[in-house]
Amino acid sequence: MFDQIEKKLAKLKQEFAKTYNGNSHIQELIPISTSKEFPIDNNHLEYLHNFALKNPIYHNSYEQNILGISTRVYEGDINEYWLNSIKHGFSCQPFYPTWIFSAYITALIAKNFNFKELVDIGSGDGRIAYCAKFLGLQTTSIEIDDVLVELQNTISTATKVDFNSICADAVEFDYSSLKLTNPVFFIGGLPQMGGDVLAASIIEKISLTSLKNNAGIVFAGTHSKRQLSNNQSHGGWSSLIDKHGLKVIKTISLPTIWTFDQNVDTPYIYTKFM
Repeated sequence: MFDQIEKKLAKLKQEFAKTYNGNSHIQELIPISTSKEFPIDNNHLEYLHNFALKNPIYHNSYEQNILGISTRVYEGDINEYWLNSIKHGFSCQPFYPTWIFSAYITALIAKNFNFKELVDIGSGDGRIAYCAKFLGLQTTSIEIDDVLVELQNTISTATKVDFNSICADAVEFDYSSLKLTNPVFFIGGLPQMGGDVLAASIIEKISLTSLKNNAGIVFAGTHSKRQLSNNQSHGGWSSLIDKHGLKVIKTISLPTIWTFDQNVDTPYIYTKFM
């Protein structure tokens, strides 16, 4: 199912990008109802739309039929949050979120791998943790930027979905306090922007505990040769994956805010300790 959704969503995004004539800072879409192309639970789609409707970064929405798929387009502005996020010296990447629908797919894949807990590190407005929570996983959303954590709390209250937002430096955070058993950690940050340092720190912490036998790590990468430099495999994460003895169990490419005007999407690389 996920391979089909990946291909269909890529085509949908490319057509949307070609036909979009608005001038909003960010824009994304969510299918309105389940279909053959996107066999998604309608209740889950309702959660996704509710996240957008209750999220202050979005200021407008409208329906649009794209390639025969009924969608709702959401337009917004993240400049205020982007500017605030770059003030933090330890932040690995300014606030640029994945699409809400992409966040849902990434969380759903984690659930299908039978992970029981999801820890989103550098979680932005908390969309991945939000999706994981209504999918039934125990969630923790760790974000160093207090303004973004306040945004998460606003969304959590409005949607009545508590995805456990924590304002903390992920490098210093005590993960043993979460009482995890079979977790997956999502790393928010590209390797070329300091995400590799953050990821290495988290992996080293996990390696010192019994979680190493059950934990997974998900990296957001890039297909851009300009950003990849000499490290072009696994979205730029191959060196770290090899160094720490991780096994890639799945890679899926999904639309994000930063790839809207690009022909390629953002690869999410799922790994486990060998």
